[in-house]
Amino acid sequence: MANNRENWGTKLGLILAMAGNAIGLGNFWRFPYQVAKNGGGAFMLPYFAALLLLGIPLIYVEWMQGRFGGKYGHGTVGCMTYLQAREKVGHATAAFLGALVGMLVFSVTTLVNAYYTQIIGWTLGYSYLSLTGGYMDAAKSTGEVFVSYIQNPVMSLGFWALALAMLAYALARGVQKGIEAWAKVMMPLLYLFGLILIVRALTLGSPVNPDWSPIKGLDYLWSPKWNELKWESALAAAGQIFFTLSLGMGIIQNYASYLKPDDDIVLSATTTVFLNEFAEVILGGTIAIPIAFTFLGPEGIAGGVGLSFIALPNVFRMMPGGQFFGAFWFLVLFFAGFTSAIAMYNYLITILEEDLSVPRKLAAILVFGFYIVVGLPSALEPIVTKTADLAFLTELDNWVGSYFLVVVGLLEAIVVGWLFGEKKTLQEINSGSHWKLSSSFFNLMIKYITPITIAVLLIFSTKSYIESGYFKWVPSFVEGTPVLVPWVQGARLLLVGILTLGFIEAYYTIQRKYGKSAQVQKSINA
Repeated sequence: MANNRENWGTKLGLILAMAGNAIGLGNFWRFPYQVAKNGGGAFMLPYFAALLLLGIPLIYVEWMQGRFGGKYGHGTVGCMTYLQAREKVGHATAAFLGALVGMLVFSVTTLVNAYYTQIIGWTLGYSYLSLTGGYMDAAKSTGEVFVSYIQNPVMSLGFWALALAMLAYALARGVQKGIEAWAKVMMPLLYLFGLILIVRALTLGSPVNPDWSPIKGLDYLWSPKWNELKWESALAAAGQIFFTLSLGMGIIQNYASYLKPDDDIVLSATTTVFLNEFAEVILGGTIAIPIAFTFLGPEGIAGGVGLSFIALPNVFRMMPGGQFFGAFWFLVLFFAGFTSAIAMYNYLITILEEDLSVPRKLAAILVFGFYIVVGLPSALEPIVTKTADLAFLTELDNWVGSYFLVVVGLLEAIVVGWLFGEKKTLQEINSGSHWKLSSSFFNLMIKYITPITIAVLLIFSTKSYIESGYFKWVPSFVEGTPVLVPWVQGARLLLVGILTLGFIEAYYTIQRKYGKSAQVQKSINA
């Protein structure tokens, strides 16, 4: 075993970094929109069911995989999957399975972060615009301001490059001085700014319409609308759980690979789930929607993903001290996005550092350049096409930001539940843990209920994708806009290229590290 890897400096730093990994942009503008769109308070029934059936079991699985892989000097999921599968299925099958999972995770951490960092750049740019009054001029609508922002190469590319440079600087310093140090600053500030915004949101009164108030906004958000609760709501809830907990992305395993052998997995994993749910349900559900409802009424919620960059800036124009509170809002989004992006960035550094022996500081620079190359098309699309449809980003997000996560989660549950097995799994999870997972939990949840639930989710998600036209050569969402078709095809070509590169890298690494020993063992057995 190779165990000369860096560890987390403190348990607090570990918890904050893991929580920062999970708490992202989706907690604050994706979650409120999903709740309002899918039945309000009724949405929370499938949401918490998905948390219990999918989220918590997979969290334990991924933490366990990470620490297990770290004992062998691995921070990447391909090698972890190989090690846990090889005793049951042999070297060749385990190597293919590891390369398959490694390929999917590589595509997620590469392509999601390529456009995710651009959105982080938007939050940084809008923090600047808030403080300078850049969107306060009522002569232009906030929609026009947003479109002009993403079509302005100096602003959009500049703040994106700045966000990537900050990530490179932080990660070049390592786990303790980089990831952990930034998490200890950003996560407390995120909660502090979030609580300040909650107090401000709940004390707005009814400045526009007597029927529009923060409390009525919360009522609108959380009142159960049972007639709107459909099967699509359950799919949305399960998708939100994968998205919000960063499941199926490989980054939980990567962070957990830096655990010490006696670190408490169960308590630590449960704590990060609690911190994430607090940020999502309490902070995310009590800031954006009440503020938008107070000034814009029910239609303010209809902004969807545009809620943060179009609807709320319109609110900050009208709100006393709007520039100040607008800056708080976009800094909350920035901190949330940065602490998630740093985990995906670190995964690619780990591939270069541990699989290909590239020094960490050089790896941080190389990943910076790599993200610029793969992210540039989605950044240039609105500038070149003079539209704000973002088809390149949408096509990638449909696959790597949603679909692939579920596929990886299913493969993880199968590998751990059926190949690694009960004895080794519980031994690894419970080692150093104050709370112990039982055999009944493993056999009921990890082995049966969780993979079956994920498989059902994947079947219906695939059906939904077919009906939505995502499998068509020209997807339905760009059929009426010919100028966007080449961008969608370009996104697909990039996706195929990244998948190919990811499979080759993972398979090469597994064979280089374990191929010879497998051949020796095969000769001995013969």
